[in-house]
Amino acid sequence: MSVTVELSYDMSKAYGERRIELPQAENVKAAVAQVEAAFRERGQELAPLSRVTAVAINGVLVQHRRGMRTPLRDGDTVAFVKAASGG
Repeated sequence: MSVTVELSYDMSKAYGERRIELPQAENVKAAVAQVEAAFRERGQELAPLSRVTAVAINGVLVQHRRGMRTPLRDGDTVAFVKAASGG
C-alpha cells in the first residue's frame, strides 16, 4: 500500500519537498501522524503550518467523509489544502 501526501505551499517550503510518500497509512489520522514525524525528523513542527489547512483525500475534504477516521487505500492522495474564505 502506498499513499501520497501533498503538502501546502507553506508546508513544502518548511519541509523542503512538495510530496511525502507513505508506505502505509490505514486512515487520515495515521497519515497525519506520519507527516508530523517526518517534519520532526527534519527539525520542523507541522502544527503551526497546519492551523490554516484542510485535509482532502483524492480532492474531497475529509469532513465530508468520516473525518480523521476516513480509511485510505492504495494509491490515494492526501492533500493539505490552504483554507480560504471570502465572498
